Amino acid sequence: MTTEATRSTARQTRYTGYKSYSYLTPGADYVEFDLDDELDRVPAYDLGLTTEEEERARRLLDDNVVISLHDHPQVFPRDISQIRDYIRTGREHTGYLGLSRSGMTAVFDNLMDGTACVTSQCGWKWSDITYDIGMRLSDIAHQDYVRVVHGVDDILDAHETGGLGLVLCLEASTPIENEVDRIDILYGMGVRQMGIAYSEANTLGSGLKEAGDGGLTVFGRRAVERMNKLGIAIDVSHSGDRTCLDTFEASEKPVLITHAGARGVWDTPRMKPDEVLKACAEQGGVLGLEAAPHTTLSHDHPLHSIESVMDHFTYCVELMGIDHVAFGPDTLYGDHVGLHRIFASNLGVHDAHRGPRYEQVPYVAGLENPTECFPNIIGWLVKHGYSDEDITKVIGGNIMRVLQEIW
Repeated sequence: MTTEATRSTARQTRYTGYKSYSYLTPGADYVEFDLDDELDRVPAYDLGLTTEEEERARRLLDDNVVISLHDHPQVFPRDISQIRDYIRTGREHTGYLGLSRSGMTAVFDNLMDGTACVTSQCGWKWSDITYDIGMRLSDIAHQDYVRVVHGVDDILDAHETGGLGLVLCLEASTPIENEVDRIDILYGMGVRQMGIAYSEANTLGSGLKEAGDGGLTVFGRRAVERMNKLGIAIDVSHSGDRTCLDTFEASEKPVLITHAGARGVWDTPRMKPDEVLKACAEQGGVLGLEAAPHTTLSHDHPLHSIESVMDHFTYCVELMGIDHVAFGPDTLYGDHVGLHRIFASNLGVHDAHRGPRYEQVPYVAGLENPTECFPNIIGWLVKHGYSDEDITKVIGGNIMRVLQEIW
């Protein structure tokens, strides 16, 4: 099954062609950039499915609630060297067209996060994060295909009406500094999922690039308690191992690992050890499998592709159980490898990827962007003999179950 074949038969959506900020005049109201393609940026990935398998995969994509637990569904400049100038305008464009062809019901949208350098070179500043959220909300308010998700009913309604839900997320709580009430403010702005720390330590706990992990701080425990009370899902994807375990212990609600893989498959700090993965499952949480370039590699498939990612999937299903695994591909529309190169220090790329040597790829074949991810994930699962019940769980059912408890 190719991505293009799936696109032609994906469920009908109510998308009518809106493009970001089209209510304004480009060049006058904002700086215009030549943005990358949302469709057909790379060749379609062929899984080699039979006609019967293709039909089954399409049915599973169309009929079920499909959720990405982590993505950045924005469109970046075709010339990725312009990325910092683009971000300084504060107007990242949402890939509405690409999302309308993805088959997804909802996507956890992680905004600018560590690339939020509107006014600062370093990212994560409160003013820049709130600027980013406010600008994106203004754009979303001018169209009627995408909605901001405030609860599980919004996801169900999006599925029934041909819409798409965006769950506003932050990969780290760094912008709240030492102000726990800022969590309430973010909740009021629509944020429904937040990470503890992103690579670098902050006032809540340690990030995964730190040599020493002091665990969740006293303030971090207060923040976890507040997120539990508000109904904000907690993520520990970029937190250190000790901080992850402390967060599981401190939280009264299940904790998510929205985008990671297994250190038992690829030994880098960015991946989670068995102890953390099993503790996440035991606490009721869910893991989303990561697919950002050069993260979820495997020794069987060292050139990063969907096959590498699915090596992590099979390992984690056996370790954690099928009820605790999902997908958070962490994709975008544009040159993801180039973005990592430019923002390497902001995102802690080199520290997070310490480990086995690997050959770089220009993109992750089969999981390059938000549009192609779930058609190919479902096709792979069909090809490898997974039941409809298990596929329904990992493409959205497990996430819906845990969100009912968290939100």
